[in-house]
Amino acid sequence: MAESENGNVKWRGVQGSHKWQGLLQPLDNDLREAILLYGDLTQATYDAFNSDPHSKFCGSSRYGKKDFFHKVSLATGDDEWDYQVTRFLYATSRFELPEAFMLKSLSREAWSRESNWIGYVAVATDRGKQRLGRREIVVAWRGTIRDLEWSDVFNPTLVSIAPILSQEQRHGNGNDHERHCYDRVLHLGEEEEPKVMNGWFVIYTSTDPKSPFTKSSAREQFLAEIKRLVELYKDEEVSITLVGHSLGAALAILSGFDIVQSGLSSVPGKPDIPVTAFVVGCPGVGNAAFKKRFEALPGLRVLRIVNEVDLIPHYPGKFLTFEHVGSQLEIDTRKSPFLKDSKNPSDWHNLQAQLHIVAGWQGADKPLKFEGNRSVALVNKSCDFLKEECLIPASWWVEKNKGMVLDGKGMWALADPPEDDVPKPEED
Repeated sequence: MAESENGNVKWRGVQGSHKWQGLLQPLDNDLREAILLYGDLTQATYDAFNSDPHSKFCGSSRYGKKDFFHKVSLATGDDEWDYQVTRFLYATSRFELPEAFMLKSLSREAWSRESNWIGYVAVATDRGKQRLGRREIVVAWRGTIRDLEWSDVFNPTLVSIAPILSQEQRHGNGNDHERHCYDRVLHLGEEEEPKVMNGWFVIYTSTDPKSPFTKSSAREQFLAEIKRLVELYKDEEVSITLVGHSLGAALAILSGFDIVQSGLSSVPGKPDIPVTAFVVGCPGVGNAAFKKRFEALPGLRVLRIVNEVDLIPHYPGKFLTFEHVGSQLEIDTRKSPFLKDSKNPSDWHNLQAQLHIVAGWQGADKPLKFEGNRSVALVNKSCDFLKEECLIPASWWVEKNKGMVLDGKGMWALADPPEDDVPKPEED
């Protein structure tokens, strides 16, 4: 992270210690740099995801943890990069999910019929710690492959968050129907029980004993790794950052809340670990009571990057009693001279298109000004949003020959991944 004029590292302000006051209008360059980095760490969950139903590894990560960031082209060369993946996260569901989220292989030898790879936990390497000014833990949650399909399938029913609340914070005997201690402080009545959308909650908390990848829920996997890393680096300065786009953004907010309410950001004898979510194109997560509970937790911050024309941040909407949490940076993809005048809502929601705007954002009343070296070609990684004169092919991020190789018998077939990239259940 870049240093401020007085030589002190600005990372706490960039992570939202003062709710980004004075950093959004105009957009602070250190904050811009952070948003782009976290956006790229989010993009890695799309770039690595195997969505080909012909592959027996459909629904998994194409790349293993060891060289993950090199294989998604975030790290280059042989040197240690700023982050290293420490754990993959897997999800399942108690009910049938739209194919846009849960993909299954057509092969009878599928790696898993019950689970999908949903993201990863990474930690700053020693090199990264030196650059960042602290040991950063990053959790990246994957969104959907077909951006808008799930919004027509998920029923935006609200469910209580009581099942995930820590016993220490429960009132009375810990019965789920008892009022939480924060409810009394915040004057929340019975009719204002904190709730979140059922779809997010089910993905976050579901288990499947038939799958070695989801014998524990995504929540349990994630919290176990956070607990392990916080203990491992308890003598260092640590921050926790959660990132996601679309449905993954909702999971980032829910999991950030979970870290703090469960006490994992509290280390005896030290200040609370700052927990920050940077999310792009985030739908509604919970009701007004959840927002009150969320924003009352110490050291928990959210910055939502919202494209003015994107439809997903308006889903499910206030008329269904959903309320957004945290701070907002509003941008507008219509300001870019490189983008088509698209009428496709998926383009408006596209992650790389929004990062392209962040790279040049100077404010709603000013033209874009691109000062860095971010490639405009990234916009078309998974869409066709760039103008033809940019000479960038549409949806260009694909495996060579879509993974097909010529075998020793002269026959073309889908190649199995190298041993390091074969999905393996995580050890708890």
